[in-house]
Amino acid sequence: MRSLRIATLTSILIALPLASAYAAGHAKGALDESTPTVFYGPRLAGFLDQVQGIDKGITDARQEKTITPAEAQRLHMQAAHISQAAERTAGADHGRIPAPKYQQLLRQADNLDQKLRLDSGSGFLIGDGSDGGHYPNG
Repeated sequence: MRSLRIATLTSILIALPLASAYAAGHAKGALDESTPTVFYGPRLAGFLDQVQGIDKGITDARQEKTITPAEAQRLHMQAAHISQAAERTAGADHGRIPAPKYQQLLRQADNLDQKLRLDSGSGFLIGDGSDGGHYPNG
């Protein structure tokens, strides 16, 4: 009887930290069994917010007719690809994205943002506006 109590207590003590670590991640798809669980760490959450902001910029540029529907579709697909790559990487490492991969994803997001700015005519601006306006660089 005593060995059963010790075994039960030992299993609880072993399982508790593991269950807590699992529950600590903010899981996407935890209620929907058809999607895999992806843990959202702070780095991933911030990155996905950034890509979502770029995606909103694409939608806004399309609504303002500064880019074509085809260009908007292509840029939306690139944004989705970048987000999926980040989620896939984080999902393989419990919400963590290794620094080299994170830097690569940031470069991809920045390149997409610059492409949007250039395509919509709002790239880096040159000048101080003293002559009536700023001019896109490019």
